[in-house]
Formats: sequence, C-alpha cells, structure tokens
Amino acid sequence: MNGLILTEIKDCIGFIKLNNPEKRNALSPGLIKDFLSALKELETNEEVFGIIITGEGKAFSAGADLSYLKNLQSNSLIENEKDSSLIAELFISLYECNKPTVAAVNGPAIAGGCGLALACDYIIAKKDEAKFGFTEVKIGFVPAIISFLVLKRLTEAKARQLLINGTIISAEDAKSIGLVDFIEDDVLDFSFNLINDLSSNSRTSISETKKLIRAVSGMPYKNAIEYAKTVNALSRTSQDFNNGLNSFLIKHGETNE
Repeated sequence: MNGLILTEIKDCIGFIKLNNPEKRNALSPGLIKDFLSALKELETNEEVFGIIITGEGKAFSAGADLSYLKNLQSNSLIENEKDSSLIAELFISLYECNKPTVAAVNGPAIAGGCGLALACDYIIAKKDEAKFGFTEVKIGFVPAIISFLVLKRLTEAKARQLLINGTIISAEDAKSIGLVDFIEDDVLDFSFNLINDLSSNSRTSISETKKLIRAVSGMPYKNAIEYAKTVNALSRTSQDFNNGLNSFLIKHGETNE
C-alpha cells in the first residue's frame, strides 16, 4: 500500500509505517482510513504472525493534523461525532487485534499518536528520540477516546496526572511509570526480534489469550472466573494443546504407554 501508509511483510511479521513525515505522521482522516485498511489486510493474512507499527521520519505520530484541527471549528455536532467514531475505530481495531502488536516508537508519540502506541501489546521507545504525552488540555480539548487505553496501562492516579498535566515526557520517564516497556537504540530490530521470539508460541493460544484478557478485565471477579472456566475447558480440546502437551510429555520422558 502506498501513500500515507506503507506496509511490508518480512519473515511472517507485518509492518505498518505511518508515511507523512512532513506533518510528523499526523492522524488525519485519510491516514486513519488507510491504516485501518492495512491493519485488516495484515490481520487476515494467515502468513502474518505479528504486526509492528512505526513512523517514517523523525516522529512516530504527533497526533492530529493542524489543518484538520482548524476545520473542526466549523464542524457540526453530527460531523464531530462521525469524526470521533473514526478515531475510536482506529484505537479499538488495533486494541482488538488478536495477533501480537508492537509499537516501535521512533520519535515523538503525542496525543492520538501516543494512543496509537498504547493500543499495542508492547511499546518500544527509541533512546533519546521518543517522547510521550497528551497535550489535549493545552488547547481546551479533552483526551476522551484515548483515556481507556491510558487506564489499561497505568493506575488511575498516574493516568489522571498525565492527562491533566499535558506535559511531554521522555522515554525514561515513560518507562518509569509503566507507559513504555523497553528503551532501545534500534526499535525496529528489537521489535522484530521480540515478535520472532513470540512466534514459537501457539498462534491460537495467543489469540485466545488476548480475547480472554479483554473480556475478563472489565468483569466482576466471579463472572471472570466463570468465563475463564469455559475458556480453560475449551482450550483443552484444541489441536495446538494436544500437540503441545504431547511434545512436553515426550521431552520430559512421559508417554501415554
């Protein structure tokens, strides 16, 4: 796919690159639509095990495009609701992706750009280059849609401080509060190796585990246990489980004989 989004598949790992460096990979409606199309293509491709998200140029994504923000002033409520739905679809689609996802944050990830990273399973920050923050309150905006992703990563207290502060923090500070998982010089190489290591695990198990976590995280604990019991029982009937268990037993000198 050419234009605002570039995609590539390398050794069963899919890459999605935001490709508007002149505007610091801002999240315009056109870029979001192209991103969603690329994500769906890679998620449904059986060859692809995991997906890496990154940005072209010096930024991961600086949030909303300035000219786009200016247009919002003349939008009707209905137009703004439609636009909000597109942004929500971006974050939800990535968050609900059942393949491993890694944000290779090569530069600033601000506002919606930070939300894009938070929707991934792992966040890898480029040393001395990556920055993070939610600057919405600086312009009288509310970081509403991305708030659920921040609360998935941080405690309520830390999320509240980060969102009402509006300050941009370094990769080191982001890692200290749990916003970032790893800080590396080469984020793409590290991300590639990370997914490659995960590829020794069962695809089915990873997919079902991600579904399980999304489901039980919002449930009362008793409901979560009942749901988990069903998932546990069903997982025992899968071919991946039978193959994996047999291999484990053989490795440890146990057989069915």
